[in-house]
Amino acid sequence: MGSFHTVTLIVFLSLASSTGLQIEAQGIKSARLLDLVIRDYTFQSYDRFFGTGKLHTVSLPANLSGIKVDTVRFRCGSLRRYGAKVSEFHLGTGVTVNPCVERVLIVAQNLGSNWSSIYYDNYELSGYQLISPVLGLLAYNAGDNINFSSPFELGIQAGKDPIKIDFRNTTKLNATTGIIPLCARFERDGKVTLANQASPNVCVSTRQGHFGLVIESPLMPMKKQVKKKARMEELERRAYEEEALQVSMVGHVRAPTASVTRTVPIIEHEYTPPPH
Repeated sequence: MGSFHTVTLIVFLSLASSTGLQIEAQGIKSARLLDLVIRDYTFQSYDRFFGTGKLHTVSLPANLSGIKVDTVRFRCGSLRRYGAKVSEFHLGTGVTVNPCVERVLIVAQNLGSNWSSIYYDNYELSGYQLISPVLGLLAYNAGDNINFSSPFELGIQAGKDPIKIDFRNTTKLNATTGIIPLCARFERDGKVTLANQASPNVCVSTRQGHFGLVIESPLMPMKKQVKKKARMEELERRAYEEEALQVSMVGHVRAPTASVTRTVPIIEHEYTPPPH
């Protein structure tokens, strides 16, 4: 009887975890929470026998339609020696991950036209308009056996050559308009950094993150950032982490992750606009 109850409990919690992910996906308002949900679907869908260096497209539920997620597992040493191309991201030789585990899971997100709006809603982009989907590059630990119960994020640092983000097949800007887009980097602390393109519709970065192309749109109304909204997003993220932690404690050991505090978003300019 005891073993029957144990099996029943584990099955129930597994179903609750899957259902919880879908419920969270329906009401996601924060960019950070979206990352966590995508991360968990990535780990759940990954076959531990899937070969190193082979591209794997993550299967997402209907309530996350429009998002495309590709992932590849690499040995840290091989990634550093040879670099890699994962979807729209090109990592040159010399790229490192920190802390360097034996293997790393690179995750490339394409949030599409619908879900990219979550970045416009959560960051101060007054006077600018997104003209591309937001593309995300993240990395997680991935040992010999990928363990959903203990995923943690790793840092990616470019080597001699920066990481390239290719928007050429994603943006719909009409070249005849004469408007030159800017590269927008959405920082974890709520800031947006703008920079010139490295080449038409190609941006560069020295580390992981989320990126998009923007153009000036001075007629757009000023958006107000409310501290209460930011607080609610933080509470949503913490609740999701706590629920996932409770579920994963059945048969596994998982260490809670530190919370990330959000600041009032501002734009940091890294370019000088042409005189009018």
